[in-house]
Amino acid sequence: MSIEEIFERYVESKIFKDREKLLPDYVPEELPHRDEQILKLASILAPALRGSRPSNVFIYGLTGTGKTAVTKYVLRKMKEKAPQTVEYAYINCRQNNTSYRVLAELAKHVGVKIPFTGLALGEVMKRLLQGLERRRYVLIVVLDEIDNLVKRQGDDVLYFLTRVNENLSSSKVSLIGITNDLKFTEFLDARVKSSLGEEELVFPPYSAAQLEDILRRRAKEALHEGVVDDEVLRRVAAIAARQNSDCRLALDILLKAADIADREGASRITLEHVEKARNEIEKNLAVDIIKTMPLHVKLVLASIYLLSRSDSARMITTGLIYDKYKELVGKVGIEPVTSRRVSDIINELDMTGIINAKVISLGRYGRTKVVSLGVPARNVEEGLMSDLILRSLIENMEE
Repeated sequence: MSIEEIFERYVESKIFKDREKLLPDYVPEELPHRDEQILKLASILAPALRGSRPSNVFIYGLTGTGKTAVTKYVLRKMKEKAPQTVEYAYINCRQNNTSYRVLAELAKHVGVKIPFTGLALGEVMKRLLQGLERRRYVLIVVLDEIDNLVKRQGDDVLYFLTRVNENLSSSKVSLIGITNDLKFTEFLDARVKSSLGEEELVFPPYSAAQLEDILRRRAKEALHEGVVDDEVLRRVAAIAARQNSDCRLALDILLKAADIADREGASRITLEHVEKARNEIEKNLAVDIIKTMPLHVKLVLASIYLLSRSDSARMITTGLIYDKYKELVGKVGIEPVTSRRVSDIINELDMTGIINAKVISLGRYGRTKVVSLGVPARNVEEGLMSDLILRSLIENMEE
């Protein structure tokens, strides 16, 4: 097939009507099954329409429960209602993962240019305040995946933003923090925690039926009529429902399956396309999750990975894992966490599906937890090897 034929096939797609409508950052005109959360957030933020500062809001829930989409949806509606009174700045703290970058991005929204590097943080805050003073509106700052910033840099930026109104006379600032880490507040100073958590909003997971309905609505917008049937949508919804009912994952699988069908020149999306998409996404997802893990979690996973390649792979117990973990920690030159914390980490890894942990009976010797990898070893290796410390460690251990 020539490059011209590839481009022609894409231009005259049998599958897509508007591919953008399946992308994760697209916010549709309707957000089904989130009416309660939409109305609560709208009622919290509504004072901004009359120039008053709304309460700060802390939003949490598992990945793919609609937190970001609902927040953007409500703010978009507010902006339409009061374009002169309300402004909002959306910042993803995974992409902007330092205090400097977050404040520089925020400064951009108020018309202040901050160099990429070179200024002291205090100077950036001072210029941001000056920019805010020149405005006369309520600025709602959304910090998505806020836990990434705090775990990496501490809560100085949050302290500044929750206290910034004390130094403003013409503008007002309100803060929305979004996270999928339910234990996130444990990392916050008590003063920041009380200011940020003025209002809290919890997003429950979607049911399989709700996921299927969302997929059907998006498919109607994005795909040509008759391209996808209910059996395919049910299958995609079922896969996502088993992964914490992650709507983002469901949309990713449907998009990937549609892309595969489109590349193959098919006129319909089949279950086979869904299976290919699931395998591809799960591989990428596992690698991405491992790359972003804290060091001690990576070290526990590396212990399991190394044990799985050794003679004791048939029975990897928590005791063996802790012994191997302490060996790795000793080589890195850092203090180990407790065996109880390692047990918690094993449970967390089990919840992500990267490992499988089950309790078995040893008869009169009691019970023990046996662990195995839940994803292909090559995916674990790829994720761990992205860390230079672990790359050197694993390579030396395998020699």
